[in-house]
Amino acid sequence: MIYWEIFLAFFIPGILGYGGGPATIPLIEYEVVHRYGWMSVEEFAEVLALGNALPGPIATKMAGYIGFEQAGILGASVGLFATIAPSLMLMIVLLSLLYKFKDSPKVKLLSSIVRPTIAVLLGAMTLRFAETSYAESGILQTGILIGASYYLLERRKVHPAFVILGALIYGAIFLAPS
Repeated sequence: MIYWEIFLAFFIPGILGYGGGPATIPLIEYEVVHRYGWMSVEEFAEVLALGNALPGPIATKMAGYIGFEQAGILGASVGLFATIAPSLMLMIVLLSLLYKFKDSPKVKLLSSIVRPTIAVLLGAMTLRFAETSYAESGILQTGILIGASYYLLERRKVHPAFVILGALIYGAIFLAPS
């Protein structure tokens, strides 16, 4: 029964909380504190502060933590799934509609507009990252990372995860503050 309660405690806010994690926090608080009584308002505030201190979506971090506190690893898994299930279901429905109408001229026009827009947004983000890297680490370090990444990704066809891991290791060794 606890797994069903964990599922409902995070699925219902996911369905009703339009606006993402911050919009669902009061709904999660109602479920966790008032409806099921798993923690006090003070404890919930501490979990919220912890969730805000860590990177990533706050609702999933809270669901994982609270689910784990209530029912261990399986409870954390149920809480995480319940948090992402509404978005997952909506994406499946929308993608099935898109697939159904993929040959429609309107959908083709929309796709032809969206693709370049996304490319421009990704390019702008890349330039901002390069500017930040240049300002923080200098032209030499930025050039090494960009050049090595390009070579490994485009010429050697190394998986992006390994390139990212290599960049993190390089940063930890050569760019860590003294």
